[in-house]
Amino acid sequence: MYGFRPKQDPPSQQRYATCADFCDSLIHDLRPLYLLAFLLTGSHSEAEQCLIASVGDAIRADCVFKGREYSWSKRCLIIDAIRRVFPGPTETLQEAHDKCEVEAESAALCTINAVARLAPPIQRFAFVMSVLERYSEHECAVLLGCAPRDVREARVRALWQLSGSTPTFLRNAG
Repeated sequence: MYGFRPKQDPPSQQRYATCADFCDSLIHDLRPLYLLAFLLTGSHSEAEQCLIASVGDAIRADCVFKGREYSWSKRCLIIDAIRRVFPGPTETLQEAHDKCEVEAESAALCTINAVARLAPPIQRFAFVMSVLERYSEHECAVLLGCAPRDVREARVRALWQLSGSTPTFLRNAG
């Protein structure tokens, strides 16, 4: 009948990121991605494995808009870290095997170490995802496979743990 063809973007205005776009993003954003992986996993070796796997996952996606490579890479990294630390819904939460610390010479490095040592891991994930990465409680809950209330409680416990004191109502609750 009618020969309508879908309009195609000219090659210079591609809408989706290519492997080269992801590689360029990785070159510029390697340090923040590694830091995110370390904060989530609490382990240098797990962070390295997580980063490598998540970059592969991000590059394999064929529907990432150009210019969104970094945010997609972060999301893949968070999802991979969740899979590594929380192996399944019925299994117990594991602690990072070889907790390593960054040599603390500054307040920033001390803070990084404190976040990486948050335990149990749900507190670390809730804090990093909701406070540092600004994910909503609902989105954190979906990714972590728990209720938004659990994310909220874990974040509060993490904040108290980071402050160095635990209020009585949290000590008794848990």
